[in-house]
Amino acid sequence: MEREAALNKVKPHLTEHRYQHTLGVVETAISLAKRYGADQYKAELAAIFHDYAKFRDKQEMRDLVQSTLKEKDVLGYGDELLHAPCGAYYVKEEVGIKDEEVLNAIRYHTTGKPDMTLLEKVVFLADYIEPGRQFKGVSEVRELSEKDLDEAIIKSLENTITFLMKRRQPVYPDTLNTYNQLIKTKRSLDK
Repeated sequence: MEREAALNKVKPHLTEHRYQHTLGVVETAISLAKRYGADQYKAELAAIFHDYAKFRDKQEMRDLVQSTLKEKDVLGYGDELLHAPCGAYYVKEEVGIKDEEVLNAIRYHTTGKPDMTLLEKVVFLADYIEPGRQFKGVSEVRELSEKDLDEAIIKSLENTITFLMKRRQPVYPDTLNTYNQLIKTKRSLDK
């Protein structure tokens, strides 16, 4: 699918602000893909559609998770996480994208997962550091992303987990598991 056709498919599902965010994620994902050797086309496509379900009806998405998706545990961690697994489903069913690598990059862009593929890492991090994002700690993660993809993801996860804990919100297990897996991998490489 060509870029313009993909953007035309996703734009009606987003607010203008979220569309601008998506464009930032697309450019960041392409840049990270070039730097780290991921498939640039797949990174672009997953980035375009990563928030496809962001503004879907929450009850519709909860029902979809309950009836169809395997990520049932996401229901216990707030509606903010629903759009990623639901988005992957909708992109496959409504847009016709069948590439599992692209769909998984969409599916895990909010929570991460242990042993993420390079493409999944690129889209996960691009969503976090795109130029429109302005919050405490994002500049440090952007700097890290220039040198070490995994270190940047570790720092982004640290920031996210700390943010949630300070607000006494539950942390999705795969987010913690992603952090732990990356830390353990780094330790074993440093030995």
